[in-house]
Amino acid sequence: MANTLWHAKQTGQVAQGFDGAEGSDRTKPLTKRMSDHIAFALLVYTGLNIFVTMEAIKGTNGSILPYFGLVVLVAAIIPACRKLESRWERLTTTGAEDAQLTGLFRRDVLALWACAIGLPFALTGLHGLLA
Repeated sequence: MANTLWHAKQTGQVAQGFDGAEGSDRTKPLTKRMSDHIAFALLVYTGLNIFVTMEAIKGTNGSILPYFGLVVLVAAIIPACRKLESRWERLTTTGAEDAQLTGLFRRDVLALWACAIGLPFALTGLHGLLA
């Protein structure tokens, strides 16, 4: 078995991602990597938004308005993420090399994660100031 695997690797017949190095995040196209970041950032944003908002509204009078606001905030971020994903689909189909887009990719990923982590706290703080 080990000899067969070694031979398959030497002849290039190993499936993508078999040994970990070939299927690593660095070998994925930037479009796929951005999609992965967006999906995880949406999960983090939603989780933080729910957790932080629930803690902030524990002492309120039981109004449904904060819950409605929570749904609106989660629903509002989805089109923005879809727009970012569409942008990366267009960028990668223009024929630009991944090496040329790496700096732009890093900037967009940092902005995405800053928003995903920072917005729930900023919105809850704003809610606290207004209340």
